[in-house]
Amino acid sequence: MIKLSYAISKVIVDEYGQQEFLRRLADPLWFQAFGCVLGFDWHSSGVTTVVTGVLKQSLKEDIHGISVAGGKGRRSTETKYDILTLAEKHYNLSSGKIDRLLYASKMAAKIDNAAVQDGYSLYHHVILFDKHGNWSVVQQGMNSNNKMARRYHWISDNLKGFVCEPHAGIISAYKNPNTLNMTSIDSAENQKICVELARGCINNVKSSVYKIAEMHAQREMNTLDHWIMPDNLDRKLSNNGKEDQLAEHYEMPRRLDWDIYKKIYDIQPQNYEQLISIPGVGPATVRALSLIGEIIFGTKASWKDPVKYNFAHGGKDGVPYPVARKTYDKSISYLSSAIEGAEIGREDRIQALKKLAEYSAGMFN
Repeated sequence: MIKLSYAISKVIVDEYGQQEFLRRLADPLWFQAFGCVLGFDWHSSGVTTVVTGVLKQSLKEDIHGISVAGGKGRRSTETKYDILTLAEKHYNLSSGKIDRLLYASKMAAKIDNAAVQDGYSLYHHVILFDKHGNWSVVQQGMNSNNKMARRYHWISDNLKGFVCEPHAGIISAYKNPNTLNMTSIDSAENQKICVELARGCINNVKSSVYKIAEMHAQREMNTLDHWIMPDNLDRKLSNNGKEDQLAEHYEMPRRLDWDIYKKIYDIQPQNYEQLISIPGVGPATVRALSLIGEIIFGTKASWKDPVKYNFAHGGKDGVPYPVARKTYDKSISYLSSAIEGAEIGREDRIQALKKLAEYSAGMFN
């Protein structure tokens, strides 16, 4: 796997440059196909840790011009130290570019842990970067209830900010109907009210939190309907589980650290990205402010799961899904050309192309 990864990556970098290779890794479908070619089970979520682990061993700064920082579990928490070491040792990057890499790594993880509340907790985080400071983040979360994984892809290209539609792609087996997505364009107004609330009197925030919590405690769904139901939605919920789902949807966090709110008040963030970037601001803080904005002030947040792609259908992860055939064809063609041009033996090339063909057949049969 390391030998193939080295050779294929070299072809792409030599032909198209480091930045294009980073773009390829930010494409969830290409990444999945690449993992298949390297010999990993194409429908398994484990492809994330294996492929990034292989790349960390195969990519050479003097050959490919790309470094890999981070990893799985404890290694993910050491990413910032890896960035500093690799950036200074191999590229002599300016302090400004290093700071931007550190910020990108921190914010990508922060967003997918706190601003996108989809039920998946991050346990794997890798950032790849080149001598110009271009970067790509590949990270994965696990849902403790269904034991399924979800992979998040980021790319520095044309990234205007971390809190408005920032992902290059998100791939998962399922969509979660109770996902709070504060990075959606539909959450823009809710973001603004969150900042205003956080910059204001803490007692007002406390009062709103207790009010919402009391609504849930008393199961006053009619009161909740008054605040949150859109005009075109029937307010007479049937007994088919919608009411319970609605209650879960708008449930206030049980524990809030009020010292964090004091810290936010002292800092006085100017926008939502600054608010999210404050150390200690996590899922509970994000959710509480968003719910106050929506339920008390009527400024809605997005509850649509931002997942954009599904893991290849027909595998152990379950139910078949329709496939974006043109996108897959493009990814497969791209990989096929790279394999043909790779400096590997004939047998290795045949095996790689065979795996790619099997992957392609599995998509459409």
